[in-house]
Amino acid sequence: MTTLPEQAARRCHAVVNPLHSTFYFAPDPGREFAHIGVEDRSTVYFAARSAPLGRVGAGAVTATFYNFNHDLVARHVPHVWDTISPQDALEARLRAVDSVLRRLLGEEAIASKELAEAAELALRATEACERPARPLYAANADLPVPEAPHLAFWHAATLLREHRGDGHLTTLLNARLDPLEALASHAASGRGMSPKWILASRGWTPQEWEAALERLRERGLLDAEGELTASGTELRKNLEDETDRLDQAPYEHLGEAGVARLTELAGGFLAAARENGAFPADLIGKR
Repeated sequence: MTTLPEQAARRCHAVVNPLHSTFYFAPDPGREFAHIGVEDRSTVYFAARSAPLGRVGAGAVTATFYNFNHDLVARHVPHVWDTISPQDALEARLRAVDSVLRRLLGEEAIASKELAEAAELALRATEACERPARPLYAANADLPVPEAPHLAFWHAATLLREHRGDGHLTTLLNARLDPLEALASHAASGRGMSPKWILASRGWTPQEWEAALERLRERGLLDAEGELTASGTELRKNLEDETDRLDQAPYEHLGEAGVARLTELAGGFLAAARENGAFPADLIGKR
């Protein structure tokens, strides 16, 4: 088994995953789904991300997405499947991905040998992903790999993202962090989504947010000002370390040179996407 440099897999994930996530902050999915009768932004999100699971209900979506308020999920799923089918959603999703990446990266990058190489490397890494206890990864892994390199790369990035995410949920359960406590402690670290974006997108109220902060304080994980304590910092570190351990196989399979090259290529594409406005300026932060 290949031994990678410390945190090499995490560094690779940190540039590959945001390229998957550009989809969720772009206007393109809204336009594509509007063409097939779905216009609400939250409905688009739930339909696009859960479509690989099939015609599932709110329970399955809440369980696999983890950090959304179930009441919010239930307002959109399964009702969306009365308007479109999961296959309709998958086709609209891929059309939107094509539009997003062409706009953020540019036609020269889309046609480049570097993007084709990145797709090949990312797909090779996914060969070592595992289906058991990873429902979102497994559902996406059943989808065909798109032929176009930029779409194949996004597909592989999605597999790697959901594989790591499924494993991360195990660590959150082991740490006894409920969905809102997980979000709040991550925000307090300065590396997670800001409270503004959490409340706007995850369906929680300010009162529920404050209650979660208080629970974290009672456990000694946050101080009175809402900053992570030493115990909170250690908990978040252990969560990420354990997530790394559960997600090591794809990157060990790719090997040290492959991981370094994928990190280099994806980092360049991510820099271009950010420069072209892929993410809101206030997305990440403690406040």
